Amino acid sequence: MGRNPLKITDTTFRDGHQSVIATRLKTEDMIPIAPKMDQIGFHSMEVWGGATFDVCIRYLNEDPWERLRTLKKLMPNTPLQMLLRGQNLVGYRNYPDDVVKEFIYEASESGIDIFRIFDALNDERNLEVPIKTVKECGKHAQAVICYSLTEKRMGGEIFTLEYYVQKAKKLQEMGADSLCIKDMAGLLSPYDAYDLVKELKKHLDIPVQLHTHYTTGMGSMTYLKASEAGVDVVDCALSPLALRSSQPAVEPLLVSLYATERDPGLDLKSIIEAGNYLEEILRTKYNSFLDATKFSVIDVQALEHQIPGGMITNLIAQLKEAKALERLPQVLEEIPRTRADMGYPPLVTPTSQIVGVQAVLNVLFGRYKMITQQTKDYFYGLYGKPPAPVNPEVQKLALKGYPRGEKPIDCRPADILEPEMEKARQAVKGLAKNRGDVLIYALYPQVGLEFLKKKYGIEK
Repeated sequence: MGRNPLKITDTTFRDGHQSVIATRLKTEDMIPIAPKMDQIGFHSMEVWGGATFDVCIRYLNEDPWERLRTLKKLMPNTPLQMLLRGQNLVGYRNYPDDVVKEFIYEASESGIDIFRIFDALNDERNLEVPIKTVKECGKHAQAVICYSLTEKRMGGEIFTLEYYVQKAKKLQEMGADSLCIKDMAGLLSPYDAYDLVKELKKHLDIPVQLHTHYTTGMGSMTYLKASEAGVDVVDCALSPLALRSSQPAVEPLLVSLYATERDPGLDLKSIIEAGNYLEEILRTKYNSFLDATKFSVIDVQALEHQIPGGMITNLIAQLKEAKALERLPQVLEEIPRTRADMGYPPLVTPTSQIVGVQAVLNVLFGRYKMITQQTKDYFYGLYGKPPAPVNPEVQKLALKGYPRGEKPIDCRPADILEPEMEKARQAVKGLAKNRGDVLIYALYPQVGLEFLKKKYGIEK
């Protein structure tokens, strides 16, 4: 181990399989290697949140709360981590404060130690209640800045070095225990990573963590330069669920840093053994979920269009459904225009879906001839404040006849939301057995209700 070892968060049980096999890894296939993973010495293991909650109840017929409790029992020595979408929790809209608080209480009691909390617009107001609640639970609140660009490199009029530093200082003031730079599209170049980490370390007293994706092929280089700049922690996955649109693989990083002052000091042999198990399971049970449409394991086009891999997949699916796949190039040209109209939101869930779907409609039917409900909500301010001003003409068009009013709000979105937990309790009275069940319904009323009926053997 080096004098200043680089710490590693393992993402295999969450973002690794979310990125590579559509979040389909079942709990039963995590259980055999969980105790081994617990002994490796990772800084933390990301095992929950993001899309895992939705996929558990929608496709796997698994209780997400039970998965978390099971993994906590099997991995008592390693802090367990989740990805929380701010006021969006693990859903696709802003939930009221009472739902946010109850969700964090339940996750904390079920085994989450570190809550990684982000907002798709980098609107820190949407992190206020989650950070405060996590701190009340005595857990670690990691605040996130979503990394985004408007140019090839960091800079331009919006996403400058100063933009990130000021956001980071604000999050530290709000009580964040650590900061994560979330590079969801793999756009952070190695030299920008060095400059960004170096500057953040000058201004912050809290640890800095870096999360990237291998989508563009830069991930491992980015981690090496970030390591030189003094980053405290990076996210990696075991090699079978690494690379592609996932995180850099942990194994080569360990060897690259071996005998340096940043040597993480983790046992490569144990990691390879865990990876061998995973390789066999994935090959025999999950091969159909792997995207084999291209030979290349990186998306070099993302270096040009800067669109995350998952967003491209959704665009293709939407165009196939409309029998208009040949119009993908036009959609890729339209996305930057739609994004500019919306004030340059970072392209991450749920804003990537909002921008992507609207861009497809703009190409198929003419610009803003058809506007989705989510786009209308966005222009009203229900998702928060974007990094730059929106196009006022498009906003006016989107809010024409909008039920909540044609004048957008400028307050924290949750301030205008009515509490929902009591309504949810009443809706599943006699069916829900605990707070976790109620939260499943509160987050996903339709899918959640179907899942609870199946869970307790009640016919429709």
